[in-house]
Amino acid sequence: MASSTKVDLDGNPIKTMTICMIGAGGFIGSHLCETLLSTTSHSILAVDVYNDKIKHLLEPESLPWNGRIQFHRINIKHDSRLEGLIKMADLTINLAAICTPADYNTRPLDTIYSNFIDALPVVKYCSENSKRLIHFSTCEIYGKTIGSFLPKDHPLRQDPEFFMLKEDVSPCIFGPIEKQRWSYACAKQLIERLIFAEGAENGLDFTIVRPFNWIGPRMDFIPGVDGPSEGVPRVLACFSNNLLRGDPLKLVDGGESQRTFIYIKDAIEAVMLMIENPARANGQIFNVGNPNNEVTVKQLAEMMTEVYSKVSGEPSLESPTVDVSSKEFYGEGYDDSDKRIPDMTIINKQLGWNPKTSLWDLLESTLTYQHRTYAEAVKQAIAKPTSS
Repeated sequence: MASSTKVDLDGNPIKTMTICMIGAGGFIGSHLCETLLSTTSHSILAVDVYNDKIKHLLEPESLPWNGRIQFHRINIKHDSRLEGLIKMADLTINLAAICTPADYNTRPLDTIYSNFIDALPVVKYCSENSKRLIHFSTCEIYGKTIGSFLPKDHPLRQDPEFFMLKEDVSPCIFGPIEKQRWSYACAKQLIERLIFAEGAENGLDFTIVRPFNWIGPRMDFIPGVDGPSEGVPRVLACFSNNLLRGDPLKLVDGGESQRTFIYIKDAIEAVMLMIENPARANGQIFNVGNPNNEVTVKQLAEMMTEVYSKVSGEPSLESPTVDVSSKEFYGEGYDDSDKRIPDMTIINKQLGWNPKTSLWDLLESTLTYQHRTYAEAVKQAIAKPTSS
């Protein structure tokens, strides 16, 4: 555990704090809880509906951080206890969201409510009680790049000014209303604007985080094993599921969209700097991604196939990928962004942070975990006879 003399980036002692973490039981929350408990003296009020991903932190009582984490099974939609927990804390971190693309089309109302309506009380309680807020938004906030509207062979498509995503400059460009895929991005944008307004008008201390595809152990779910059998997780977990089952990886519309990926441990390091350097982080919006790890979705599939063969010892399929249309895969109303490359100027200037882990290394770490954790369960699920 860190000593009490730990200092921030400006040399000031870091005060021990109580953190109310909403969505602590999820992928990001579980990794953030681990880091907070093992490297600091801070206490956590962990709020979520499920605690499967943090059970190892809650039991047994002999753990060195016993007494510094309390789990509260709360659905923030309708629980009066939430304000009391926020009042007890020095800082609230809101990670709660519906954030899988398959849901944006099929559950647009739930998506909008989850990411805007349900977040309103959190912002309100923090503002009214003068509590600091770190709110997790999304890189989807940017929508499509300016360059995507230029002809495919236009030279300006290669100019960073037309595709690099900057927190304080880039416009947020979404598709038409009938493309319900943008329900998530619009809800996230509106809650960002509300938080920013609370800061401007009522003095709310806030930091907004825009994650760019954070990857690592415990991300998303494997359908039918630790999640609903009919569910469709995000791209990396979706590809992992196919690799575990020995099925071809499905490339939506050819897999031409470009993405950057960052290792969860690098990303958590950035969040820790935000937590412990409020003077530098308050009032800021931070991209957190790795612009050096950019690939097309097709390239990602090819690399994952190669990495999985290495970590599992199993041969690759003769035809490792198959093309599907977005309508077939996601349903009517799907649309997509073209490139998502984060500009890192602001976070580097404010917090001196840069990501470290290469795409190959983060894929190897993640797929090693997926294979060790799920391979046998997936085989059993496949072998299980269906009821007539």
